[in-house]
Amino acid sequence: MPETPTAPPHLGRRTQRVEDRPLLTGRGRYGDDAPVRPGTLHAAVLRSPHAHARLLGVRADKALALPGVRAVLTGADVQRWSKPFIVGVKAPMELWALAVDKVRYVGEPVAVVVAESRYLAEDALDLLEADYETLPPVVDIRAAIAEGAPVLHEKVGSNVVSDRSFRYGDPEQAFARAPHHVALTVDYPRNSCTPIECAVVVAEFLSEQDGYDVQSNFMGPFSLHTVMAMALKVPGNKLRHRTFPDSGGSFGVKQAVLNPAVLMCLAARKAGAPVKWVEDRLEHLTAATSATGRLCHAAAAVEADGRITALSLDQFDDCGGYLRAPEPATFYRMHGCLTGAYDIPNLSVRNRVVLTSRTPSGLVRGFGGPQVYFALERLVQRIAVELNLDPLDIYRRNFIPREAFPYRAAAGALIDSGDYQRALELALREGRLDELRQRQAAARAEGRLYGIGFSAIVEPSVSNMGYITTVLPREQRAKAGPKNGAIAAATVSIDPLGGLSVVIASAPAGQGHRTVCAQLAADVFGLEPDEVSVNIEFDTAKDAWSVAAGNYSSRFAGAVAGTLHLACQRLRDKLARIAAAQFGCEPDQVVFAGGKVYPEDAPERGQPFGRLAASPHWAPALLPEGEPVGLRETAFWTPPQLTAPDEDDRVNTSAAYGFAFDICAVEVDRATGRVRIDRYVTTHDAGTLLNPALADGQIRGAFAQGLGAALMEEFRYGSDGSFQSGTFADYLVPTTCEVPDPVIVHLETPSPFTPLGAKGLGEGNNMSTPPCIANAVADALGVASVTLPLTPSRVMDLLGMDDPPPSGGAMPARPAGGKAGKAGKALAAQGEILLPAEPEAVFAVLLDPAALAKVIPGCHALQQTGPNRYRADVTVGVGMIKARYAAEIALSDLEPPRRLRLAGSGLSSMGAAQGAGLVTLEPRDGGTLLRYDYEAEVSGKVAAVGGRMLEGAARIVLRELFEQLGRQAGGKGASAPAGSWWARLLAGLGVAR
Repeated sequence: MPETPTAPPHLGRRTQRVEDRPLLTGRGRYGDDAPVRPGTLHAAVLRSPHAHARLLGVRADKALALPGVRAVLTGADVQRWSKPFIVGVKAPMELWALAVDKVRYVGEPVAVVVAESRYLAEDALDLLEADYETLPPVVDIRAAIAEGAPVLHEKVGSNVVSDRSFRYGDPEQAFARAPHHVALTVDYPRNSCTPIECAVVVAEFLSEQDGYDVQSNFMGPFSLHTVMAMALKVPGNKLRHRTFPDSGGSFGVKQAVLNPAVLMCLAARKAGAPVKWVEDRLEHLTAATSATGRLCHAAAAVEADGRITALSLDQFDDCGGYLRAPEPATFYRMHGCLTGAYDIPNLSVRNRVVLTSRTPSGLVRGFGGPQVYFALERLVQRIAVELNLDPLDIYRRNFIPREAFPYRAAAGALIDSGDYQRALELALREGRLDELRQRQAAARAEGRLYGIGFSAIVEPSVSNMGYITTVLPREQRAKAGPKNGAIAAATVSIDPLGGLSVVIASAPAGQGHRTVCAQLAADVFGLEPDEVSVNIEFDTAKDAWSVAAGNYSSRFAGAVAGTLHLACQRLRDKLARIAAAQFGCEPDQVVFAGGKVYPEDAPERGQPFGRLAASPHWAPALLPEGEPVGLRETAFWTPPQLTAPDEDDRVNTSAAYGFAFDICAVEVDRATGRVRIDRYVTTHDAGTLLNPALADGQIRGAFAQGLGAALMEEFRYGSDGSFQSGTFADYLVPTTCEVPDPVIVHLETPSPFTPLGAKGLGEGNNMSTPPCIANAVADALGVASVTLPLTPSRVMDLLGMDDPPPSGGAMPARPAGGKAGKAGKALAAQGEILLPAEPEAVFAVLLDPAALAKVIPGCHALQQTGPNRYRADVTVGVGMIKARYAAEIALSDLEPPRRLRLAGSGLSSMGAAQGAGLVTLEPRDGGTLLRYDYEAEVSGKVAAVGGRMLEGAARIVLRELFEQLGRQAGGKGASAPAGSWWARLLAGLGVAR
């Protein structure tokens, strides 16, 4: 029968998104919008303030006594009703949904409060009492692998939980023969993506017989459904998992919802009612997930003309406190294509998975790619510099030749199609490189810093579900059984009124899947897209799916859309057979076009699609002989090229491989260190483009995130493992003001391995942009080594200029023996204030427990424990964080009435704090001029709010204390300070006066 027209009227067109109208008119249905059953309770999570500590116990009596609190879930409950999550390597490591013996990163869940409202649950967190025995942390890769380093998992015996070496070709011989060796060591930092909507979970325990029902904005891969079911100790068919209709972004990070999904199932079981949990932004940044940090030493064997004959990679991945599934995916997703876009025959690799006192890592847009290409593309630039060659010549001499596709890379990737030389030439022409080089020459003649960088990447899509097993030696793989493939599923059906409906096994997060599916189905059946209904609410209990289902690894265009096309073709063929019997023609003579169905030689006999398509529902007896009833087709597809790793550890890690070649021109300001993008050009080959407008949107989004990784974004940790990037004041993300519009160029070389010839392109610029910008900055500054993110202060360091600490910014920690401790976020506050009382009266208040209790901000109770020593119950709020501290306060170095030292320490569910300061009193105009010089350190959740807010809050709290002190000493009594907390915070930050 006739195929869809060779120039489809909808697929391939820049069609407006069908998703946009409800979203733009406020009718989106996100996780927090979903209706819940009457009686649904709300959860809040108590998280560890320590990066490494033994958990001695959690006391919940006070929290449970609070009216409206229904249950507190602890590690004991979790051990009774669940098992540890399975781990991707053979190591005796236990990751439970809650900490049961130790905490290994700041933010690790310790207990869950379930109450009648989220407000009550949050209040009850303050009443939980968790006891810890702190242990030394290992805050980065180098510390974790150092001899004698504290071990996070004693049963494992080391912080290196996997150490695998691979060898392809003869790299040793290639290095021995090469006239040049070029090497560098790079660090790829921890960063993440920041979706507008954080995690949302609604969970219910049905019964011992029926298991659990959970609804969440989990995005897959749904292989992790098995991980969740095993953790809950139920068969897979007893864990129903549903997604919401809309998702406010994911960018990979919502794979981390698997842990809270299990946790809320257990909380619902403990409470005996459905439980809802909505992650707040601080929880998300602190404890959800992050990109895997990598330390890589890369070396190349290079011929005199720049030809690379061998590549060596010695890599360490920082996976955080636990190896949480699907890690170590970041290592092995890219394993087959570690040589990138280059024809490099010899390769040696050593991969070491390292645990540190940081949040467990996971899938962040392009996972694995940014880490690989930052090393590889920086190495290519160094080859050009050290051999004094044009970087473009390095690319041209090393690219995989166009006639070599499909090309088998050294480590096993079967790269399907491409024309890298043509893509490069398109980038040079459309990006006007000649003009950029003229600008560079003019700028440098004036003494300005102007650089041009390049990057070339292969973008994998449609992951082979067996790639992760490359982490196992072949003997262990053989014992476990082969794993491979990338099964996709899609269903198309016709209802009794002739309406066409589509269901896909994916969990889109804003990419426009409904639009493309409607375009595709409309073309197959000769309809308009608005006549097709597309359902993207994924339900494991009802929909066709497999372990590879989900929205990750750019699998939609290549796998999901292609599988839907197969299902539509099957249903169209069935309709053609039914119509052929009515028209008296052959099935291949039936045409679907213009909303009608007709024989190709008699269009006038045509029937409306809806009428003909509905008839088999109403008159099944009229079906042709042998034609089964039912108008529903489900297709499954997996590419046969995706086989399990072979005996030599070669693996084709993905079904399709796109290509991107980027050019970046930057100017660096000598005075500020600011990097300005003058022009950015990105050329993509993603095979057949299904909707160019959506493709450009994906490219722009990935470019914005790649720019953030290059110039702004980094998760920072203190020397005690405290997380210090918990708000957007300290974790900076690019906005429209910082992101230029890139020049986008397309080249299409269809993939022979996907049904529609399409490849993924949603992750490419997250891989290509960081090294491209880094190469441009290195070119501008003439430096050999750069570290991301290239913030102004870091660029100033590269220029060899000291950058003074910002006004009001966080002060560095004092050395041992100083007034502040050695760990945590260091804060400092100095100032003076005129008090309306003489020094003797002020000093007397400080020595009187009853009077002192009235002047300490947030003090509920004060008890004397010794001479000038007190125990206090104090509530302190910083921004969105409120914490109730059990505090110890001490006065020392007393020189009444002129001088004393004030010291304090405290511990709460939100973290620890300690500080000390010198207070001097000087008679002035009948009163007292009080001067203070105070330093403190905070850790845990409070530290995560960031230096800017903490510094301002510290000044406010101290000033409030001393103002109250003056009132009390002057006989006026302590009073609430005037103005709102927000106004006082702004004043302390210097925003308002």
